[in-house]
Amino acid sequence: MDDDDRIRDLLKRYLAQSGFRVSCASDAQNARDKMQGLSFDMLILDVMMPGEDGVSLTQSLREHNDVPVILLTAKGEVEDRIEGLKAGADDYLVKPFDPEELVLRIESIFKRAGTKRVNLNVSFGPYVFDIGRQVLTKDGDRMRLTTGEEDLLTLLARRAGGTVSRYALSEKIAAKSERAVDVQMTRLRRKIEDNPAEPDYLITVRGQGYRLLGDSV
Repeated sequence: MDDDDRIRDLLKRYLAQSGFRVSCASDAQNARDKMQGLSFDMLILDVMMPGEDGVSLTQSLREHNDVPVILLTAKGEVEDRIEGLKAGADDYLVKPFDPEELVLRIESIFKRAGTKRVNLNVSFGPYVFDIGRQVLTKDGDRMRLTTGEEDLLTLLARRAGGTVSRYALSEKIAAKSERAVDVQMTRLRRKIEDNPAEPDYLITVRGQGYRLLGDSV
């Protein structure tokens, strides 16, 4: 929920590319109307809204609903964050922020709650990667991946066609450095690419990170 059309559309596109099903609302009443007919796994609410703000909506929801809530706000003072958390928010993100950080925080909350996401498959060449199960198959046969390789491929698959920074990847695989991401990528390419030195699917974006060339199915 955000009253800024540009931010709302940007986040919707990014989250959809990351494998989420997204519904948007322009204000608290619109959000309440949608919650009457739909069940949501998470709510992302802007604090600064005309009429009922995100903190007030969160506090009201907590009287009868335990759906996870992330608050977005331009107010970064400690007191403001405490107010949001006291209202019942699960996390608090200060604008401006990198959308990749939002995805990581969503994943963290889902992991703690044990929430199952809607599965989404990404195909590339003879491969299909099931994001929900973190299973890679080649021509229908399952391939063995390490936990680190699964996590790396998961984040890349959720952004199939888009660039994921080394920082975001290092956070996902709990790497000690971004260099460790490069090492994991080299190992993953050896399993997937016909010629790891000239990859067809796991592409390096110089100075930024990596990109998986694939399609959602």
